[in-house]
Amino acid sequence: MDSRRLTVLYGSQTGTAQDVAERAAREAKRRHFSTKVLPMDQYPIASLIHEPVVIFVCSTTGQGDEPDNMKVFWRFLLRKNLPSNSLCQLNFAVLGLGDSSYQKFNFVAKKLQKRLQQLGGNPLHTLGLADDQHDLGPDAVVDPWLGVLWNKVMSLYPLPPDKTIISEHILPPPRYKVQFVDGDQDSINGLHVPADKTGSKPSQNNPFCARLVSNDRVTAHDHWQDVRLIKLDVSGSGLSHAAGDVVMIQPPNLPDEVQTFIQLLKLNPEDRILLQQNDPDVPLPPTLPQPCSIQHLVEHHLDIHAVPRRWFFTLLSYFAENELEKEKLQEFSTAEGQEELYAYCNRPRRTTLEVLQDFPHVTNTIPVEYLFDLIPPVQPRAFSIASSLQANPHEVHILMAVVQYKTKLVTPRRGLCSTWLSALNPQKDDVRVPMWIRKGTISFPKTPATPVIMVGPGTGLAPFRGYIQERTTLGITGNFLFFGCRNKDKDFFCATEWQPLMEKGLLTVYTAFSRDQEEKIYVQHRIKENGAVIWDLIHNQEAWIFVAGNAKQMPTDVQSALQSVLMEHGNMGETEADRYIHNLEHRRRYQVEAWS
Repeated sequence: MDSRRLTVLYGSQTGTAQDVAERAAREAKRRHFSTKVLPMDQYPIASLIHEPVVIFVCSTTGQGDEPDNMKVFWRFLLRKNLPSNSLCQLNFAVLGLGDSSYQKFNFVAKKLQKRLQQLGGNPLHTLGLADDQHDLGPDAVVDPWLGVLWNKVMSLYPLPPDKTIISEHILPPPRYKVQFVDGDQDSINGLHVPADKTGSKPSQNNPFCARLVSNDRVTAHDHWQDVRLIKLDVSGSGLSHAAGDVVMIQPPNLPDEVQTFIQLLKLNPEDRILLQQNDPDVPLPPTLPQPCSIQHLVEHHLDIHAVPRRWFFTLLSYFAENELEKEKLQEFSTAEGQEELYAYCNRPRRTTLEVLQDFPHVTNTIPVEYLFDLIPPVQPRAFSIASSLQANPHEVHILMAVVQYKTKLVTPRRGLCSTWLSALNPQKDDVRVPMWIRKGTISFPKTPATPVIMVGPGTGLAPFRGYIQERTTLGITGNFLFFGCRNKDKDFFCATEWQPLMEKGLLTVYTAFSRDQEEKIYVQHRIKENGAVIWDLIHNQEAWIFVAGNAKQMPTDVQSALQSVLMEHGNMGETEADRYIHNLEHRRRYQVEAWS
């Protein structure tokens, strides 16, 4: 049976790749494989040469970067001294999760596949490239890809004669054992984690609770969008950051939703539970206190605000006793039901809590121990740091749009983290925000004399505000900002900060107010209008160019405008201009940080 070992390794930034990896592991266990599922950086990489089968699932972040929990693994694989036959005994398959609206679609999965083959690994299957932009989401690729993979795996490692594949209709065991404890033990409050974390560097497992200094709206009160400038005091944290770095915020669930969930499932918020491992390969949640109150579990751990994934409906169907509910849940679990599930759940962004409200009979029958299998943990949110240590040595600033939008559902959709942050009032209480810092995907030039062109419409301004603060505090010139918004009087945030810097000759600002005149004007129009200046900066002064903001159309339009500048002022043809931009990208002189 030792040859029937299978390992699933994942690199996941937001939890989606982890979700798919856990699905692959469940399917492997049904086929009687001894299965481990781990983030790549928690895997002892020297063991890779002894693995018979490994499924890799990875997402791509930023500008084609690997997720945080596979960086160490990836650096090791890139070592030049690794023999070209290192992995000659390894059968592997790579599944990438990406978004084709980004330029470097599934870049990490493509690199990983290539490197594993360079080291002698044997691909069991073609590279899987799932796309978030597909009408049916990543499952449109994941489903058929896994189907083909299992056929190949089972042909290499057939079932023992006395075994059959465990039916999908049999409820798998829960992730953890749950024991209710008496209420007379020491109480657990807030976000405290086990004592051995104290003094260690702030991280996801040990966030620093920063004091909220201020929470100011920087758009007009009658403007359609609420944008906040939030300042956090990080004194005593030991944290430092550079321009382009990212602050990670760990939000709790919203109070009204926590209360509704607890009432809906008929839970007692004061009940306390202890968790025990049910599988030696599945560790306990590192940030959950032991024992843990139901109130704390729902408020800080279970992501009841997220849009549930397909496995949620599959698992829920096991507990359904009402025939109508069971039938619908089972339909949503099938490949044929994915279009209907997408229309019901993904397209309108229906939350886990709202789905449970739509299935009231089964909601009353969910065992507490299965809540950890049904509902994933709340994921941290990433924000570009909008301040500099030179200007604000003990603070981290965030420039954040409060997310709210309409779908076909009656209740407007709300962003969990932005809604929570926007409601905090530092004047009323000593408000704390759990946070830590990770390296960003933008890297600015090391040489101060290098001119910098920054294109940051809307909250894309955030990383550039920090970099402008850093350079101008040190008296460095050559800073060119292209900023776009709707109206000069409504959402031109930070305008008062730029004026004195412009007067001192430290900053040049080009603005595009799209709605202040009949014809819409965007940053790409200002780039074309100032083509001679930009050509001189890029070609003669070796300027670096940075673009940050919404991924939907803006980065493509800006690159097209830059291409026009090169063609007009650099006398290039289209192919030559493309090659010039590609060369800038290769030398990191043209960088894009975009989000959808």
